[in-house]
Amino acid sequence: MASLRWVDSPVERARWRATLGYRVLPTLSLGVEANLVVEEIGPLVTWFVLTETDRRPGVFLGTSSDRIGSPEGNQAYYVTAAKQAPGWPVSAYATLNYSEWDDGFNVPFGVTVGRTYAVQMMYDGERTHLLAHYLGSRVTASVLWVWLEDLGLAMSVGF
Repeated sequence: MASLRWVDSPVERARWRATLGYRVLPTLSLGVEANLVVEEIGPLVTWFVLTETDRRPGVFLGTSSDRIGSPEGNQAYYVTAAKQAPGWPVSAYATLNYSEWDDGFNVPFGVTVGRTYAVQMMYDGERTHLLAHYLGSRVTASVLWVWLEDLGLAMSVGF
């Protein structure tokens, strides 16, 4: 999967982000993230410890750069539980996140409503964001309202 994000932000590191990831096992994805304006490259890892079922949430561990707007060189390490409400177009997640920027833990969470077209509210452990998505089978396009202040666009393509 490849993705590109642009945010009209005064924070240079937040402006352009590109990722490239590959699923090496059914439950493990590895990749790289580039924050292009500040010429920063870092690892992306997602390991699904438990896949979601009708009765239990999916649980995964991972790492990526710290939240949007954080200074260059800061990673985040997290465990996330996510669950789709059975029979409803609603899903939610909650994360226990170790932030190198904060040198401590925070608790991001979010809710998504919709399937092909969806709205997502997320709190990154510090600030709130609102997103509107088109979720296709191989392409996802999003409009972002980062920090409820700055507009952005994102696109992901699976291959």
